[in-house]
Amino acid sequence: MSTNAAVAAVVTPTLNGERTHRIRLVIGYLLAITLIFTLLIYGWDYYTLDSASRPFSPKHAILKPSSSIGIKLGFLGFSMFLAIFLYPLRKRWAWLSRQGTSRHWLDNHVLLGLTAPFIIALHSSFKFHGFAGIAFWIMVAVSVSGIVGRYLYGQIPRSLTTAELSLKELQELREKRALQLTEQQFFNEADLRPLLQLPTAQRVERQFIVNALVSMVLLDIARVYRIARLRGRALSLGERFSTLGGLLPTQHTELEKAITAARGEAAMAKRVLFLSRSKQVFHLWHVVHKPFSYSFAVLALIHIVVVMMMGYF
Repeated sequence: MSTNAAVAAVVTPTLNGERTHRIRLVIGYLLAITLIFTLLIYGWDYYTLDSASRPFSPKHAILKPSSSIGIKLGFLGFSMFLAIFLYPLRKRWAWLSRQGTSRHWLDNHVLLGLTAPFIIALHSSFKFHGFAGIAFWIMVAVSVSGIVGRYLYGQIPRSLTTAELSLKELQELREKRALQLTEQQFFNEADLRPLLQLPTAQRVERQFIVNALVSMVLLDIARVYRIARLRGRALSLGERFSTLGGLLPTQHTELEKAITAARGEAAMAKRVLFLSRSKQVFHLWHVVHKPFSYSFAVLALIHIVVVMMMGYF
C-alpha cells in the first residue's frame, strides 16, 4: 500500500466520524432548544406570576417543582450534570478513554453543561431559595466558566489524535498556511496587513493572565470584521449589500478560498503568539472550574435528600 493510500485510509474514517459527531451535536442542541422553548412558551403566563398568585393558576399543578413535570425536569437536569462528570472521569478510566475522542467528549460535555441550568430553572419554576438556589447559581457559574474553558481548549491546537501540537509543529503549519496565502491572487500585502496585525510577543508576555484572555477574545472578534472588510474589497456594491458588507460568504469559489487562507493564517498567527499564555490560563481555569462543579454536586444531593425526607415525592 502506498503512503498516500495509507494516509487516506486513516483520514477518511476520521472525517466521517467528525461529520457524524457534528450531526449528533446539532441534533442534541436542537432537542435541548426545542424542549426549553416549548416549556417556556407553554408556562410563560405561570412563570411570570408572583409566588402568591401561582397556586391559583390552572398550570400550578403540573409546573410546580413537586409536580409530575417538575420532578421529571429536576431528575433530568441532575442526570445531565452527573453525565458531565463522565468527561473528567474519562481521563482516569482506561476503558472509558477508549470510547470516542477527547474533543467529542468535550463537545458533549459543553452541551450538557449549557442545557442543565435551563432544565433546573424550569424544574424550580424560576424560584431559587435555600440550598436549591445556592446550587443553581453555582451551576450557572460552572456553565459560564465552561464556556470560557471550551474557548481556551480551542486556542491550543491539537493533532487528529488530540495530542497538543508543539510550537515547532505550529510554526511549520503556519508556514504552510502562509504559502497558501501567497498563492492567491485577490489580495496584496497591503490588503492583508490589517488582518495579520498582532501585538508583539514581548507585550503578550507582559500581560496579566486575565488581560491575555481578553486580548485573545477581542482579536477573534476583530478578525470577523477585518475579514468582512477584506472580502468587501473584491465585491461590487450590490454584492456588498447582499453579503451584509462582506460578513456573509459569496458564491465566488476562488475568492472564498483566498478568504479561508487569510482567515486561517490570521487565526494560526494569533494562536502561535498566545500559545504559552493560553496554556497558563487553561491550567488556572481548571483550578477554578472543578471546585464549583463539586460544590454543586454536594448541594444538589443535599437538596434531593431533604426533599425526599419531607415527602414531596
